[in-house]
Amino acid sequence: MPSLDRRRFLRDTAATTALVTTGGLAAGAATPAHAATPTATPTPTARRKGAVSFRWWGTAGWRVDIADRTVLVDPFLSRIDTGLFTGAFKTDTKLTVRADVIDPRVENATTVLVTHTHWDHFMDVPHIAKRTGARVFGTLTACHLGLAYGVPSTQLSPVKGGEVLDFGDHTVEVVGSLHSRNPSYSLAFPGVRVSQPAQPATIADLPEGDTLGYLLRVDGGPSVYFTGASDVAERNLTGLSPDVAMVALQNATTTGDYLPRLLAGLDYPKVVVPVHFDNFETALQNPPPVAPTDRTRLNDMIAAVRRISPRSRVLVPEYETAYHF
Repeated sequence: MPSLDRRRFLRDTAATTALVTTGGLAAGAATPAHAATPTATPTPTARRKGAVSFRWWGTAGWRVDIADRTVLVDPFLSRIDTGLFTGAFKTDTKLTVRADVIDPRVENATTVLVTHTHWDHFMDVPHIAKRTGARVFGTLTACHLGLAYGVPSTQLSPVKGGEVLDFGDHTVEVVGSLHSRNPSYSLAFPGVRVSQPAQPATIADLPEGDTLGYLLRVDGGPSVYFTGASDVAERNLTGLSPDVAMVALQNATTTGDYLPRLLAGLDYPKVVVPVHFDNFETALQNPPPVAPTDRTRLNDMIAAVRRISPRSRVLVPEYETAYHF
């Protein structure tokens, strides 16, 4: 396989730990508006109580706590070393799930949303699903891969875009999306799984499998759009108008007008949160490690957001910090 930039097959880019407003860039750790507080467990007829918290787990991964429910998006905590950030990328790297890292952070989960099935988005999902009983939503490829790992079919829900799923105190709208392209107008590990395969052994056994976005709307709380890759099918965004957008950073210029089309399609969110900018093959410790070229890309992205959507606030997150929108 020819040598490639770390982002040529994934997508995204650079970072600093900063909080950016339309008034300027403040260097330093991003700070949540207020600390997370315990919430009471509601009765079956109770409305949601307490603040909704969003915690970034690196790459495009998030933990969202809504009362007694935990929603995970692309949870990838094992952060195995593939050589991607050292220039010696090994496509035959074995998939090694780090239960010692995952289990203390995922004591329970009710829902897992998978944007696509590259290893840095999907690899830990089967372990989490089997351990917690969480329901997994994703493409047909995600469901077939889940079966290959022994996840019960009763926990797997295939979606393709357009579905609006009602969970009582929140809804999830599934949005058809696209994976980013590298400078050669291609991507690594393309393909889908149209039937249950053998259990994957290496990162190359987890293809992209088509890409989705998710809009989470919390009753009495924020609406948040999650991306996992830096391309956009903007016609699918009509009417979403989220308060917050978790935006994967672009690594190449092969996707034309990515940010202008994305931000316009989302009706210029109040808050833009860059994701997938960190070195996700290191321990989950603050400050998030960032390659020099990725840092440059993030700075360029921040400047572009301020130009395209000057009323948006840009929040560059730190790991495992509770944010309330």
